[in-house]
Amino acid sequence: MKVKKLCPYCSREFEEYKSPQVTVDIIIEVAGGGIVLIKRKNPPLGWALPGGFVDYGETLENAAGREAKEETGLDIVLKGQFHSYSDPARDPRFHTISTVFIAEARGKPVGGDDAAVARVFIRDSLPQPLVFDHKKILQDYFVSRDNKP
Repeated sequence: MKVKKLCPYCSREFEEYKSPQVTVDIIIEVAGGGIVLIKRKNPPLGWALPGGFVDYGETLENAAGREAKEETGLDIVLKGQFHSYSDPARDPRFHTISTVFIAEARGKPVGGDDAAVARVFIRDSLPQPLVFDHKKILQDYFVSRDNKP
């Protein structure tokens, strides 16, 4: 998408390309079949998968490890990419594209950075509300997990 702007130095008009922002989300599996979710400190408020924005010069995998550590205190082992989600309405603040990873970790999660709380939940006791499109992501994850041989 092109947006016309004026250069602040020379006042000439130019076109700026507006692109979606790149994010990662992580489904962190722990012993006993639970997954880690965080309670967000900042709007939109609610429960979410750990994750966040990919920094310039950072790989998706490194971003996933960094975000997991910042928000849960856990060191993760990535098992692989799960899926990418790109609905322009998935984040009410702006258009993001998220690559979701599945990871495993040991230990007790502790909320940090922009996570007020980090806790382990099982499928039948997921907290509400789940923000962004994380309800759909988790539904897709559980269906995928149920269909594995």
